[in-house]
Amino acid sequence: MSSSSHRSDAWLTLRVFLPFVAGYYVSYAFRSINALLGPHITAELDLGAADLGLLTSVYFLAFALAQIPMGVLLYRYGPRRVDAVLLLVATAGAFAFARAPSFGFLILGRALVGLGVSVCLMSSFQAFALWYPKERLATINSRAFAVGILGAVTVTVPLEMALRAIDWRTIAVFFALAALAASAAVFYAAPERRRVAAPDSLAVALGGVRALLADAAFRRTVVMVSASQCAAMSLGTLWIATWLRDVAGYDPVQVGRGLLVVNGTLIAGYLAFGRLAELRARRGASILPLIAGGVGTASLCLAVLALGVTTGALALWAAFTFSSSAATLAYALLLRRGAPQHDGQQLRVSRHVPGAVAGGTGARALAAQRRRLRAAGLSLGARRAVAAAARRARLVLARPAPVRELVS
Repeated sequence: MSSSSHRSDAWLTLRVFLPFVAGYYVSYAFRSINALLGPHITAELDLGAADLGLLTSVYFLAFALAQIPMGVLLYRYGPRRVDAVLLLVATAGAFAFARAPSFGFLILGRALVGLGVSVCLMSSFQAFALWYPKERLATINSRAFAVGILGAVTVTVPLEMALRAIDWRTIAVFFALAALAASAAVFYAAPERRRVAAPDSLAVALGGVRALLADAAFRRTVVMVSASQCAAMSLGTLWIATWLRDVAGYDPVQVGRGLLVVNGTLIAGYLAFGRLAELRARRGASILPLIAGGVGTASLCLAVLALGVTTGALALWAAFTFSSSAATLAYALLLRRGAPQHDGQQLRVSRHVPGAVAGGTGARALAAQRRRLRAAGLSLGARRAVAAAARRARLVLARPAPVRELVS
């Protein structure tokens, strides 16, 4: 990208990277926060397991439904304006969640949060594609994922300690203010996209989405990423904490520490795979072996956990999350395949399926989890994740050649 050739790393970091990943940090905190807030919310409002499952999954459902229309908006108006405005929606949702007098208002607040943060990651990727050299995208994207996981880390041990002093409603207000600050950072600090021509009509933009859906290589990549991220999101945002508590017998403090370890290894995975991808790209080598090795290892770890193994379980969960991060390298393949102005469309479509599947899985699985976890050793949601992991392993390991079209 020519606009990046004369920009210093410091300028790119301060004006592009940090403002956009601030929003992604907040979105990941919102995504994972129910793992520790859930027991407090259910106790205060007398909710059941199915209610908590729905409350957690409605974030993903709203998130998923927004993907394609938000991709069109990103393409037409650019990442800065769309991300900043929608983070205000997330702010309103978080305040509604914090003040909710009933379960219905909790659902409304959570849905608004899901809608409001639905562009945080993809607007970041689009901004990176506009301003960074293409050979650096895998590394920069991986760093963005790592910063996002810091949001999940924030809602582990630090949140558990905060809950000893303040209630969950005050914590929700704090994250509402964090979303507001992220919106301001994007709007006031990030550079605006400069157009050399008028934006295409809505019909043309939707035609671009149809063209992407007709691309066989794009569809195969979406299926692989969707299967991988279904397992990673549904387990990481709720089920690992539940599994550690109900199967491994961890107390709340141990659960918080366990989640800290798991999220720490996820950060390490994003950074490590991103760096390895950049080194391979510089040599002209494909990054597909990294993706295949990562998803294969993650599938193996999840299969062992599905057998009911609890000895060394935290290490297995850590290895699973570390290896799962390799699948996100596929986003760099998508960015290299198309022109930057179409990145919003490509990436929104690629994110639609995992969000929807993770949301639906959470609502159904949690209702059965309390009855079956202790006997079966693994939740229904985790067993479905095992099936998803098996599918993604077959897709990546058995059929690498078609996906290679993406980098040709």
